[in-house]
Amino acid sequence: MSAVIDLNADLGEGFGRWGLTDDAGLLDVVTSANVACGFHAGDPATMRRVCEWAVERGVTIGAHVSYRDLAGFGRRAMDVPHDELAAEVAYQIGALEAFARAAGGLVAYVKPHGALYNRAVRDPDQASAIVEGVAMAGLRPVLGLPGSELLARAAEAGCTPVTEAFADRAYLADGSLAPRSRPGAVLERADAVVTRAIDVALAREIADIEGAPVTVTAQSLCVHGDTPGAVEIARAVRAALADARVQVRSFVS
Repeated sequence: MSAVIDLNADLGEGFGRWGLTDDAGLLDVVTSANVACGFHAGDPATMRRVCEWAVERGVTIGAHVSYRDLAGFGRRAMDVPHDELAAEVAYQIGALEAFARAAGGLVAYVKPHGALYNRAVRDPDQASAIVEGVAMAGLRPVLGLPGSELLARAAEAGCTPVTEAFADRAYLADGSLAPRSRPGAVLERADAVVTRAIDVALAREIADIEGAPVTVTAQSLCVHGDTPGAVEIARAVRAALADARVQVRSFVS
């Protein structure tokens, strides 16, 4: 096997009696878990449970930090002052760290969620606030879109930048994600997701949302946990990567 890639998923995206992701099922497939920290989803009991399951399975734990937006699932555009956002990012990491350490693990990396993730692609102030929050909680790798302001600021601060691609999302010509409001922005057919995953892992060209070729390279590949049939799709992706002789392992050694 020559190609290597990490497989991550957003987990713990429930709250109280409401559950969205099949955390146990996905943790049997992925190598890294982006755990919601209570701002877009997640609560203490869910965070604790997911951390325990991740440690049992040897899955790397990451903090999935967000704008404070439970009602909008962290997908609404917000304007949060720099210092406030930095403090909220540090707060979320610290909360998850308590449960990760209690389970015998640690928070090994940070990945923004939703609107915060997309804002940090081009907004240097919000990107630097995220990194400042990471630094307050302890320097660690930051997962983000290739070429983003977030990864540039992470590198400047001494946080290892980790490039990420999405197996189930459409791309624009510049390599950024197509907005979810556009038809076709989310790939839902398992065969399409599998094909996209293999193409990214092997650094092949993919088609953007308009059908033009674009190359997306990454160290980690995300399969969303909130799409219909998420576990089955993730299993198909993992099996296809093995068939293509791509080694799947966490980017955290």
